[in-house]
Amino acid sequence: MLVGVRITSALVDPALLDLPWSTPLEQWPAEHLVALPQGISRHIVRFVRLGGYVYAVKETGERVAEREYDLLRALERIDFPSVEAVAIVADRQTDDGEPLDPVLITRHLQFSLPYRALFSHTLRPETMGRLLDALAALIVRMHLTGFFWGDCSLSNTLFRRDAGAFAAYLVDAETGALHNSLSNGQRGEDLEIARVNIFGEALDLQAAGLLHESIDPEVVCEQVVQRYERLWHEITYEQQVEREARHDIERRIRRLNELGFDVAEVALSTIGDGRYLVRPKVVDAGYHHRRLLRLTGLDAEENQARKLLNDLDAYRAESDLTDEQQASHRWLTEVFEPVVRAVPAHLRRKLEPQELFAQIIEHKWLLSERAGRDVGMRHAVQSYLADVLVHRPDEQAVLGVEVDALP
Repeated sequence: MLVGVRITSALVDPALLDLPWSTPLEQWPAEHLVALPQGISRHIVRFVRLGGYVYAVKETGERVAEREYDLLRALERIDFPSVEAVAIVADRQTDDGEPLDPVLITRHLQFSLPYRALFSHTLRPETMGRLLDALAALIVRMHLTGFFWGDCSLSNTLFRRDAGAFAAYLVDAETGALHNSLSNGQRGEDLEIARVNIFGEALDLQAAGLLHESIDPEVVCEQVVQRYERLWHEITYEQQVEREARHDIERRIRRLNELGFDVAEVALSTIGDGRYLVRPKVVDAGYHHRRLLRLTGLDAEENQARKLLNDLDAYRAESDLTDEQQASHRWLTEVFEPVVRAVPAHLRRKLEPQELFAQIIEHKWLLSERAGRDVGMRHAVQSYLADVLVHRPDEQAVLGVEVDALP
């Protein structure tokens, strides 16, 4: 029943009108739903497919929905890694006139994995370490942005593969707040919330037999904080530099770039004895992502972008091309696109193209090491398709994912 329904939408999609808004979300018929795994949530959440996209629909209070919608839209404008807010549907009621809670609609992040799917098989310690690194980097990035999460947890995070690592995305922002900057107290509060939530989630996984016997829940929650603090220190600490050692400043900036962070400016002040006090102003993560996007138009995660740029730079050197833009265009048309087109149609849902190319680069390196010579891209592609990709799960559907199958 559409009478009285009010839809506030960032992306006008008439198909929204076809959903059964007069029915409580937990009673929606299966014909409208998509079966995707999800984390623990205090709200009823369902996934639906509309016009080729999958959306998450969450019942919540109207004020909460409006606040989260506005916040997610603000995060999208600053290119923060979070899900995309699509619409709020309010003034819902049953056919009998009983009021129903409003819903917040967000677009499902393709190729993303909720932590419950990641733990659907017992996780190895090294895979857990990659997840913790991704979560710590997400919290650092949000704190640099001035975002206070207020409910940091594995359940409120989605993970995407990123060339052997993971990239983390914020899912639930209803307790968040965006400021110009955060105090140490606010950062500390966010970290304490993360520590408590992750400890509880790790205990839950342990009780279900999904944690490797060597993984201690107390250690897991402490490691997130420790990894955060190491990364935060590297990004923000003031460094004393000798007047004659100005190359140390360049080395610091390059190190931050390697970590994936852009440096907008460097603050210098003299402290006597011929020394400088140096503090770079880090503006955001995504250094390699933005360079790859500028050169090729490819939108990739940070580690994927680093691997693709390394291949691009090697191609440029081998081709003896001095013009970076010309080299980038030729690499895209002569290397990247032919590799992606070589994947048969029935295998293209396995991995997104950027992750596929990054894994083929790694596969080529392993084959070349084994053979003691460069085996060439053509052989590497055929070997990867036949020996690796064909055996991988379909990750675009995000069903039954075995994370420890990572090469």
